[in-house]
Amino acid sequence: GKIAGPQKVTIATDNGEKIISAKDIILSTGSVPFVPPGITIDGKTVFTSDDALKLEWLPDWVAIIGSGYIGLEFADIYTALGSEITMIEALDQLMPTFDPDIAKLATRVLINPRDIETKTGMLAIKVTPGSPVVIELADAKTKEVVDVLEVDACLVATGRIPATKDIGLDAVSVATNRRGFIAVDETMAVLSEGEPVPHLWAIGDATGEMMLAHAASAQGITAVENICGRHRTVDYRSIPAAAFTHPEISYVGLTEPQAKELAAEEGFEVASVRSYFKGNSKAIAEGEADGIAKVIYRKDTGEVLGVHILGIHASDLIHEASAAVANRQSVNTLGYLVHAHPTLSEVLDEAYKRAMTIG
Repeated sequence: GKIAGPQKVTIATDNGEKIISAKDIILSTGSVPFVPPGITIDGKTVFTSDDALKLEWLPDWVAIIGSGYIGLEFADIYTALGSEITMIEALDQLMPTFDPDIAKLATRVLINPRDIETKTGMLAIKVTPGSPVVIELADAKTKEVVDVLEVDACLVATGRIPATKDIGLDAVSVATNRRGFIAVDETMAVLSEGEPVPHLWAIGDATGEMMLAHAASAQGITAVENICGRHRTVDYRSIPAAAFTHPEISYVGLTEPQAKELAAEEGFEVASVRSYFKGNSKAIAEGEADGIAKVIYRKDTGEVLGVHILGIHASDLIHEASAAVANRQSVNTLGYLVHAHPTLSEVLDEAYKRAMTIG
């Protein structure tokens, strides 16, 4: 389907196109994998994460371009199945979007003990499918070719882009930004030249605001609430994210560099504390004692700005922290909450109590 005009949508049917009118329209077109120039996808030897879920063979040696959530998760899967991995990252450090302490520990726990070779500061400027797959690597700064890899397969995990082409936005005078995202305000209303378009809303990956399924769900609820006349906005800082590796990684809120940048702008100081799974009774009992919980907070008020966890069931533990961020709670309050023993949640309890002591 596509937009046919204000409050109108054209859909394809067995009997041809049909125009449907509606009081309100919500755009939720999703996203598709981003494939950089020079990379040829055949879906069999060179493929995206979408293709990887349908792959009918197990390559012995897989090059993974990108070291974000998608790249990490598939590296975890392929090494567990016995494949050798070469991870290629254009920036100078692996997992550049992660909090630095988490990225450092994840490298030690998820990368170094496994059959994973890493190449940072490298661009895959040309990838040719076949047997073998040929990958030309260039220095990310000079753009000069420095290496050629021949591998069995290549997973392109370089992020996703919005699926917003040819959906009729011009019919309502809406233009996407240069990356293809639809601009929305805090109520999820679509914007045209900075002003809301009446009765037109957008949610999910198409907006570029946290490209996560549960974030899209929150946006959808927000849009419907506003359609019904109940003002609501999305608090993106309190939406958690997780990488389903072994052990897992999760976070909510700001990284420490982001928190320090905000502190410089607003004139306050930031502190952080860490607690360790190796001191947690249940993690030890389950034989999964690798990991940390890191809490970042304001020194003056104790407000929790971000929480980052690497460890067993990190994706489940993060929701307590998400509630703390959403409610702008202080470590000075959270440190007095009682957690059942023995539970993994005590790793957060320990962190909050350490923050109280330091603060």
